[in-house]
Amino acid sequence: MSDATRPMNDLSHEEIRDQVAKSYAKALTDSQGCCTPACCEPPAATAAKVAGYGDELAQHTEAGQSSFGCGNPLAFAEVQEGETVLDLGSGAGLDLLIAADKVGETGRVIGVDMTDEMIEAARANAAKAGHGQVEVRKGVIEALPVDDASVDWVISNCVVNLSPEKERVFAEIFRVLKPGGRFSVSDIVAEQLPESVRDFAAAYHACIAGAISETDYVEGLRAAGLEEVSSSERFEYEIEHLRGLVGADLDRAGASKEELDAVVAELEKVAGTVASVRLSGRKPA
Repeated sequence: MSDATRPMNDLSHEEIRDQVAKSYAKALTDSQGCCTPACCEPPAATAAKVAGYGDELAQHTEAGQSSFGCGNPLAFAEVQEGETVLDLGSGAGLDLLIAADKVGETGRVIGVDMTDEMIEAARANAAKAGHGQVEVRKGVIEALPVDDASVDWVISNCVVNLSPEKERVFAEIFRVLKPGGRFSVSDIVAEQLPESVRDFAAAYHACIAGAISETDYVEGLRAAGLEEVSSSERFEYEIEHLRGLVGADLDRAGASKEELDAVVAELEKVAGTVASVRLSGRKPA
């Protein structure tokens, strides 16, 4: 059995986070594998365009090449100059750079990531772009290294699904937002995944197995105290998309053809029930 097909059910929360960090560090090195429908077709910049990015990629090509998102949380976000934006799981920094373009020199952009390689890449990309208002901190999204009521916006791109403690993430979004502050999150949702899929490490790292339903996602955000929660920009993944997402991780882990075939057979059961959506809302004023 390869690393990508080992069972996940018996792992602790810390072990899951450690596996995810290692997987994304390897993905950054290999420049392949992500949570977007076009991940099976290089380069990653093409995938980022499918995920909802446009002209931003021409301005931030290098960060776009290492994008691992499933949407563009800033596509329609009304971020204003001078505001503070916090990116949960900021990766190589594409969304940090786009946010910095929006807030300008008088604003502030904070990224939080738990993977050293991603943090290093994001800091380098921000420096190359000349964005001194970007700061990247090491931490987990379940316990953000950010002060209470200190940010105007929380954004995230295909990261919350990877958390084994989503209720804590939703509570942290509420905690760090200023009264009236807003959030815009692009993420994967999934309906009624069988345990056979949830237990594959490759499916978890590819943002599938850890996904919850859209209803549970919305209700989780509301339970944390957030309001005006809504979802939009739904894109349903068919089997070719799912195969591309999980296949890259299986390749990196050295899985055999038999293991890949077994995973794909299970994924066929959930084709059309996995989707990327954008969720938005605000903290009460």
